[in-house]
Amino acid sequence: MKRILYLLVALVAVNAGLFAQSNRNVRPRVVPTATPPVIANAPHSDSSRPEASDPSRTNSGPPVLRRRDGSDTAVPQPTPPPTTAKSDDEDEVLRVETNLVSMPVAVLDRDGRFVSGLRQQDFRIFENGVEQKIDLFQTVEQPFTVVLMIDVSPSTQWQIEDIQDAAITFVRQLRPDDRVMVMSFDERVHVLSPPTNDRYQLERAIRRARIGDGTSLYEAVDRVIRHELKQISGRKAVVLFTDGVDTTSRRADYASTVGDAEESEALFYPIRFDTSREMMTSGGGYPGPYPPQSRRRTTIADILAGVLNGGQFPGGGYPSGGRAGGSPHEYETGRRYLESLAQNSGGRKFEADSLVNLDAAFSGIAEELRRQYSLGYYPEKAGQPGERRRISIRVNRPGLVVRAKNSYVVGQNSQQAGQ
Repeated sequence: MKRILYLLVALVAVNAGLFAQSNRNVRPRVVPTATPPVIANAPHSDSSRPEASDPSRTNSGPPVLRRRDGSDTAVPQPTPPPTTAKSDDEDEVLRVETNLVSMPVAVLDRDGRFVSGLRQQDFRIFENGVEQKIDLFQTVEQPFTVVLMIDVSPSTQWQIEDIQDAAITFVRQLRPDDRVMVMSFDERVHVLSPPTNDRYQLERAIRRARIGDGTSLYEAVDRVIRHELKQISGRKAVVLFTDGVDTTSRRADYASTVGDAEESEALFYPIRFDTSREMMTSGGGYPGPYPPQSRRRTTIADILAGVLNGGQFPGGGYPSGGRAGGSPHEYETGRRYLESLAQNSGGRKFEADSLVNLDAAFSGIAEELRRQYSLGYYPEKAGQPGERRRISIRVNRPGLVVRAKNSYVVGQNSQQAGQ
């Protein structure tokens, strides 16, 4: 019994020691106090800021929170946007190009009808023989404004009604949104109607054209390019009814106006009336009073009467040696001048005597103006101001004719060849 009692007492003592040891290994639970928040841009004199109690902290870096183990954790700061150094390459990419060469282009079939439906890949542009990359291509049907210029010089007096009828025929081909400005010229330039789409007003203005003195054709073209066309926005053209002979211009000439037409944004469509037969048989221009407007043409009886009358012809005309405008050389110069206006501007010249159907011809001009293509490119090689560059435009389809500028002069402005 005593042995059993001693064993029980020993077991009780051992268990008590083990229980006391296990209680010493359990650490008391500690609830940490909240860390005071960091206030941005707080006054330095605030003693509640961590920097006041910890001199190791400075204002040179972001605020930190201290852990219980003594380590620091930085407060996340907003990430500033990345800064990119501006390089020379970026300047080149952002630079605005200022040497775009753009021009209106018409494509016609062999019968003179406008060809629609062409795409950019159907065109090729060459400058001075070097192919260029097409950077601009548009084909949009747009209304346009036309300046009708009517020659009312003495040389056209026998055909003035034909010229007026032709001008009215052209007006009647236009659509309601197309506008027309009517001008006439003899020794001076006359504005008969501002740009309008009122057909009745336009026809009355055309009929008001009266025969005058002299022929300042070059000055009339110069004024239209330098003044009238600059007031017109959008697509524009000049339809010029004349025989092409200039007799009285002083402030403009053949070369200057052809060069201006090349730089203009407008297309020129001269309708040439050959008055050489009447002028040669009547002896040239008229220095005195002029015959009334009529279709009256010089007959053999007029010529005989003039001879018997001492050389003076009906209406006050004189044989060759009178006012300039009647020699074959002057008429040939006039023909070449009108061809140059048309070619350098991208338009077309017509011979009134060969136009069997004026309606069809004028309808083609109107369609051509309304449905042009616009092409443009940046030249591979920059040119010097005043340098002339040759342009050639081709279409990758057989049997088509391209009407466009064939040259331009490098200038200071952005769009070199005009729209």
